[in-house]
Amino acid sequence: MDFTITVILMLVLIFLNIPVAYAMIASCAYYFIVNDSITKEILIQRMMSGVESFPLLAIVFFITAGILMNYTGITERMLNFAEVVTRRMTGRLAKVNVLLSLLMSGISGSNIADAAMQSKVLVPEMTKRHYPVAFSTALTAATSLITPIIPPGIALIMYGYIGNVSIGDLFLAGVLPGFLLAAVFMACVHFIAKKRGFEVEKLERAKSKEILVASKDAVLAILLPVIIIGGIRLGVFSPTEAGGIAIIYALLLGLLIYRRMKGSQLYEALKESVNLTATIMIIIAAGTAFGWILTLEQIPQQLTSAVTGYIGNPQLFFVVMMILLLLVGMFVEGNVLLIILTPIFMPMLKTLGIDPVHFGIFFILCLSVGTITPPVGTIMFATTAITKVKIEDFIKEVWPFWLVLVVVILLVAFIPGISLWLPSLSK
Repeated sequence: MDFTITVILMLVLIFLNIPVAYAMIASCAYYFIVNDSITKEILIQRMMSGVESFPLLAIVFFITAGILMNYTGITERMLNFAEVVTRRMTGRLAKVNVLLSLLMSGISGSNIADAAMQSKVLVPEMTKRHYPVAFSTALTAATSLITPIIPPGIALIMYGYIGNVSIGDLFLAGVLPGFLLAAVFMACVHFIAKKRGFEVEKLERAKSKEILVASKDAVLAILLPVIIIGGIRLGVFSPTEAGGIAIIYALLLGLLIYRRMKGSQLYEALKESVNLTATIMIIIAAGTAFGWILTLEQIPQQLTSAVTGYIGNPQLFFVVMMILLLLVGMFVEGNVLLIILTPIFMPMLKTLGIDPVHFGIFFILCLSVGTITPPVGTIMFATTAITKVKIEDFIKEVWPFWLVLVVVILLVAFIPGISLWLPSLSK
């Protein structure tokens, strides 16, 4: 009964627009207060244990490295490279949007950071070329969802830490699904651009020298995820140490190679990193306390018995979980669900014989859809706030990309090789 009231209290507080982390902390506090068999200090101990972890430093480091990269001028160079590559294509700037998301996802690790950056940089340019601002905003929000599954995606690190799954394997597993998602987005954008007449005229092909210069400017940034994955797989450094190396790499680019980062920008970048890191860590702390309550009440075991009693087929399990996660993701923030549901899913995966690395990519993709779906879509609200687009106009334009995401989720679910092929090669 105490647990039921705890869950109801948390949902009521979220409905009242209390930040999810604080709603979870308040509901956990209620559980500890009314439960006489548990000392009240355990709440703080559980929360602190959730963030006192060496692997979680990887989140801090990669967030900082990604934000530093945005101050190095790397975005401008990536944008120039993407424009050169797509010059003769239909819907050029829309495809630049997709390509830039793919390139930047290997740097920032944060989909909100990527969506905000492209909303400020790319959407105004698309508007000048007669793309409807609602379409540009919806495309920017949707393509930013490539970020969570491309290394060093923060969601991959969180899932690996909470579920005790190899972060190195998850980094490798996200590469092909990320490229697949970008390719399907490209095809979708091409069809829409042709149908609606977005940049259908042909331009002169880029000269070899221009391509070479653009590639040279972009290659240093593209090397970052290669260095991260290669170093981890070769055992040169751990994922956490890779985050520290990423920061050093970003500083070298900004201060010594490109020389675009000033002292004031470094200060702003670090301040932004602290704010974003604090937000994520509070959610992790609250989620750890709530997860401890779930374990105490044996909720994972009960749900595993219930689910496996009705679902004995892994394929059916994926379909049911996709529907469930898409629905729940509409109302609860993805990072929170990642923290709460990962410990619940792990026993189910073991019982059904599903690889946790394969499920992790599927899981993160499903949760990502919720960020562009009403009523609580964080990326939807972030992008529309920047571009001043009405939510109803955003929804009208985003639905084709929503369908693209569902198609890719199903492909990842039913073709395990898409996510498991690269990790299998390294073993």
